[in-house]
Amino acid sequence: MSIRILPAVGDLDAARSLVTLLGQLPDAEPAPPVADSTALLDTLARLAAESLDELPEVVLVHERIGPVPALDLIRDLVLRFPAVGVVLATADTSPALLTAAMDSGARGIVGLPLGYDALAERVQAAASWAAGMRRHLGSGGELALAAGAPGGHVITVSGAKGGVGATVTAVQLALAAQASGRSVALLDLDLQSGDVASYLDVQFRRSVADLAAIRDITPRVLQDALFTHETGLALLLAPSDGERGEEVTDRVARQVVQALRGRYDVVVVDCGTQMGSANAAAVELADQAVLLVTPDVVAVRAAKRLIRMWDRLQIRKAEETVTVVNRSARGSEITASLVERVTGTRVARVSVPAGFKELQGAVDAGRMQDLDSRSSVKQALWGLAGELGLVDASAAQEPGRRARRRGGDRGAVTLEFAGMFPLLLVVMAILWQCVLYGYTYSLAGNAADEAARAATSAAAGSGDTAGACQAAGEKNLPGAWQGAAITCAPEGSVMRATVRVDVPVFFPGVDAGWMVTGEAGAAREDGQQGSAP
Repeated sequence: MSIRILPAVGDLDAARSLVTLLGQLPDAEPAPPVADSTALLDTLARLAAESLDELPEVVLVHERIGPVPALDLIRDLVLRFPAVGVVLATADTSPALLTAAMDSGARGIVGLPLGYDALAERVQAAASWAAGMRRHLGSGGELALAAGAPGGHVITVSGAKGGVGATVTAVQLALAAQASGRSVALLDLDLQSGDVASYLDVQFRRSVADLAAIRDITPRVLQDALFTHETGLALLLAPSDGERGEEVTDRVARQVVQALRGRYDVVVVDCGTQMGSANAAAVELADQAVLLVTPDVVAVRAAKRLIRMWDRLQIRKAEETVTVVNRSARGSEITASLVERVTGTRVARVSVPAGFKELQGAVDAGRMQDLDSRSSVKQALWGLAGELGLVDASAAQEPGRRARRRGGDRGAVTLEFAGMFPLLLVVMAILWQCVLYGYTYSLAGNAADEAARAATSAAAGSGDTAGACQAAGEKNLPGAWQGAAITCAPEGSVMRATVRVDVPVFFPGVDAGWMVTGEAGAAREDGQQGSAP
């Protein structure tokens, strides 16, 4: 069986001699060498994505590989590709280095300058181990899982310059992933001025600096340094004393990120804006790197400088970085397409609007988890989490759904009221018409009473009975009810007055032919008997 070998050598002359010697090994198929750690990881990831059978059995790492130190690179390789045997080529063959290499996961070391017999022995042993591991894991889904990065998805959030919103973005991305049901760790690597604790109202004395002196970060050690937030987030905070940030080296950052990756589904790293060795290591290890900019010239230039530095230091390529435009506004001259052209990165479809008033209360209270779901900022950031694959689409839309649900409840009440409104109008109209009817009837009765009295007085004085009756009746009717038919006539010893008034429809003065009749009588004062004509 042929043994595929992928050499990782930074020195060109050493690469030529190594490939020549590997070509002499029996059944060996050396691949073209890769020059740095980034290229090595990219090559293995590409091969694993095409087909798991494409992965080489052996990776030979030269001690002068860069920019990641050889032992750290081996540790990363073993975690990401456990079915690949790794051999370290080094001039230092001391027991201390051998122990360190074994602790990192190497299957052996071979001394420099290389010798044929020693190289053949180490390559054969590593290949046999890899073949056994692949038989154990199988060629199906289990190996597929093993060949990728184990455990969680690591995403870093960096700011192009200070004040662009990197920490708010990191916190909301973590909260969105947590709300979708995933286990989430939030690591604050803004080592001199980390604000994750302030944004989440946390007071905890442990920090990532407490892990700096620990060579082997076990689950128990990691758990002691983590703070479990009320939202369920596992927080690994920046040191409260900024000077302790110097204790967190790139080696510590790599160990911490890998330890968190192995325990949580999603690991969000707030890298802040100051790029040190620890932040650079996290960005290099991340599955996704997010860079925050604001739509202004200063921020875009800072983003361009940072992207170029990452590329020069072989930390991350521009096309592998996702840029997010924060505090975007309509009419801004700095558009997403312009940011994409200037930085060479991929700009996220989601732009975060400027929402200072929305954020002010949550920021001042130090409870970013209580940010209103109706906030346009929160909805945009949770949408960004969906675009980055940290949550599914339904969870990413949850804040907006909640806000729409509340608005929908109000809308349902409004619709119900709108549906009832015509009926309410009809009922109110009927009630009002009943009021007008009763009021008109009361006016007619009062007018009849006054007309009867006036007619009786006029008859006693031999005056104009009909005229007095009409005048007294009309005097007691409001203007809108004028025109009533008023008659007075004696009935025996009583002067009987009758008033017929039109009932207005809705408004006084609007008549529909409805009439009410008011009658009243008064004792005659002339002492004569009469009958109605």
